[in-house]
Amino acid sequence: MLRGLSVKDILIIDRLDVDFQPGLNVLTGETGAGKSILLDCLGFVLGWRGRAELVRQGAKQGEVTAWFDVRQNHPVIAILAEAGIEIEDELVLRRTNAQDGRKTSYINDRRCSGDLLRRVGDTLIELHGQHDDKGLLNVNSHRDLLDAYAQNQPELAACKETWNNLRHAQKTFEAQSERMAAAKAEEDYLRHALKEVGDLAPKQGEEAELDTKRRLMQSAEKIRDDIHRALQIMGPDAAEGNLGDAVRWLETADDKLVGSDLAAALSGLTRAISELGEAQQMVERFADSLNFNPSELEMVEERLFALRALARKHEILPDEIPDLFEKLTQKVAELDNSGTSMAQLEQKVKDCANAFDAAAKKLSQTREAAGKALDTSMSKELAPLKMERAVFQTTMEAGSAGPNGIDMVSFRVATNPGAPSGPLNKIASGGELSRFLLALKVCLTGQNSGLTLIFDEIDRGVGGATADAVGRRLAELGQDGQVLVVTHSPQVAALGNAHWRVEKSVVDEVTLSTVVPLSETERVSEIARMLSGDRVTPEAKAAAKALMSA
Repeated sequence: MLRGLSVKDILIIDRLDVDFQPGLNVLTGETGAGKSILLDCLGFVLGWRGRAELVRQGAKQGEVTAWFDVRQNHPVIAILAEAGIEIEDELVLRRTNAQDGRKTSYINDRRCSGDLLRRVGDTLIELHGQHDDKGLLNVNSHRDLLDAYAQNQPELAACKETWNNLRHAQKTFEAQSERMAAAKAEEDYLRHALKEVGDLAPKQGEEAELDTKRRLMQSAEKIRDDIHRALQIMGPDAAEGNLGDAVRWLETADDKLVGSDLAAALSGLTRAISELGEAQQMVERFADSLNFNPSELEMVEERLFALRALARKHEILPDEIPDLFEKLTQKVAELDNSGTSMAQLEQKVKDCANAFDAAAKKLSQTREAAGKALDTSMSKELAPLKMERAVFQTTMEAGSAGPNGIDMVSFRVATNPGAPSGPLNKIASGGELSRFLLALKVCLTGQNSGLTLIFDEIDRGVGGATADAVGRRLAELGQDGQVLVVTHSPQVAALGNAHWRVEKSVVDEVTLSTVVPLSETERVSEIARMLSGDRVTPEAKAAAKALMSA
């Protein structure tokens, strides 16, 4: 329940504090006094979208605070718990608006996002007027309204899930079909390319190996001559022989000279001769490797050129040819298995379609049952509003399939027996429309008793006994909760449990709006004004007292 509202420096309000009461709260005042501004302030603190410029002229910042009593099982508890915000008995919402348009929101003095504030606000207050800001007159919203009335969230969630599965299966099938069509179109090329690459059977790094081998073979003749010269220098007639002679001469000298120091030199020469022999063997083996068939160079070049030509053909590097072979193999395998894979995907689409059809049908059944229940409830609500002969009907037609099922829902009315039904805003007159919307709002929100209901001039266009009937229905709603009504109807105002008058005044050439709580005596004068105009007569006061005591 909304307990109070505090406004500071918003539009033409400099400072305002209102303590609301349980039951039917009535706000009256002259046209233009600022009643709609008060609702703008309330909408602002609840996070609803409204006017962009709210800060009062000359002020640095505007601020609105609203506080609520919240029962333990109220839906807002779960939303706040999800956001990590705990409350006890009182919930305080506060929102500021700076001159530069920057808005800041708080819940129990903890800063929060505008989205969280809107979610919280939607569970606390329902605002409705003849101009239907909540979409009752918009046929595109009727299905959502019926779903909320039906409380069919599990069926709706199942329908959305099966629809998403179906769309995913369809997209997978379509994508695979496109791939298969493209592959079929180039099947001859794929098979030819696979055979061409497969016949060549390249290995990773083979191009570099062949290039090195080709260069070696091309320069082998000159290399052989150099190696032969090196072997001659290293052989018995050159280095090896000379080292051997040096060893023999030194050994002779060592024998003749007792105590000579040639042993270390002889040992080094002996090691040099051994290492020279090993090096000579390695050079001889390498020389043997250079002995190849002249036609082998031609074979190496043919394969190297074939690898490079294939790489150029496919615009890749030679080392990427093995990867190309794997890709071509996979594509051809997909072609060979396309019949089986497409059949499996097609069956998946059928299974998902059947699951969606079943979920959509179940959802339609919940809507159909809820529609009948809503029609019955509307019939009961219209009777006390002097519209017992009017007919309200929830209609369902087959529409395009989607995540919300296959139904098109619309609310239609007939104001007189035998008259054709039609859309609310096309068939009903202003006064009838007000009562239809009041009844519909009551039915749609009847399951959520935690809401504070606000009606902005819902009684416009009605008077006399009809206005009295509207007022009594609003009063009855207030008995089970809290109702705020902005009204120009004395019959409605007379039934309020609490009454405020919205006034506009000019102070120092500045226009300000204030809200004044009325005593019983002041209520009589205000209702008399509503009956007779600016000149309040004793007869008007007597009529006001009669309305209040009726």
